[in-house]
Amino acid sequence: MIRINKNESPIRALTDEEIASVAVGTRFQEYTDDEIVRLTKAFAAFHGEDPASIAFANGSDEWIQKCTILLGYGPILMLEPDFVMYEEYAAQFQREVIKVPCEEDYSFDYEKVYAVIADKKPSYFIVSQPNNPLGGLHPASFIQKTADLLAAYGGYLILDEAYMDFVEEPPERPVGDHVILLRTLSKIYGLAGLRIGIASSTEKTMKLLNSIAHPYPLNTLSLNMAAYLLEQPEKLRAFMAEQRCLSAKLKKIFKEQAGDVISILPSETNFVFTYGELAPALGQWIIDHGYQPRTYEKSGIRSIEKAVRYSIATEEQLDALAEIIREWREQL
Repeated sequence: MIRINKNESPIRALTDEEIASVAVGTRFQEYTDDEIVRLTKAFAAFHGEDPASIAFANGSDEWIQKCTILLGYGPILMLEPDFVMYEEYAAQFQREVIKVPCEEDYSFDYEKVYAVIADKKPSYFIVSQPNNPLGGLHPASFIQKTADLLAAYGGYLILDEAYMDFVEEPPERPVGDHVILLRTLSKIYGLAGLRIGIASSTEKTMKLLNSIAHPYPLNTLSLNMAAYLLEQPEKLRAFMAEQRCLSAKLKKIFKEQAGDVISILPSETNFVFTYGELAPALGQWIIDHGYQPRTYEKSGIRSIEKAVRYSIATEEQLDALAEIIREWREQL
């Protein structure tokens, strides 16, 4: 099966020769003191940020878990649907969860979010921006207002920007001790298997998050692979552009081949979210022809139980997928 269910990169950022060179040059027998410094400087330089505000952990998952442990004892606010691991980690620590569900058209009533913040005063509000699994970008005005409401009583806003690098014009973010930004090298950087998650905030908040950090949070090879890639900004930007092209092609295929019979949400990510009466049938047809999209019939979230999400694949795989969809469309 060709998996298009995990929103990974279908292509590698580094050649076999580069991977071999980095591996041979990695001193596995030593701890990772110098390597973590190197990656921090490389990531900060690529994004034009202060290295002191950045820290790394074993994927964004570890940062989500740390936030659950450290950021207060009150309820946790999230949208529904959103990234499933937010609720998973909340459950690990028996944290109360408050969810604001989407409307029937998969939009969100932001006034309901403001009302919950005012009434329940959650310890933090965690939100994927753009949304996973829906793919849409929340308005910057909504993000700023939630940040302001949370700051008024000491709550935190956690922005999970796993897919923000796919957004053509990223919106402004709020700033302050109460705002935590999560990013990952698993998507547009093509390094999912290396498990590198990034958190950034003010010095005060990073000190809090790092108060339960492991002494060596990532292995030496992951650090060196990521640093090598980030130290080649032109190569990395070209790689990112290639993935954005694959994303555009995926969206075009679904719009042109099936947009008249299934509903497709606008997406600012590397995946498309489909729904409607015929969406499950198309999803099953695609599964039967060798591709594995993301389905939600066992998710327990009623609004997405009949939805299907597809993430990018290689050029050749997308061409074959387009033909599969065309054949399904013709037999209706």
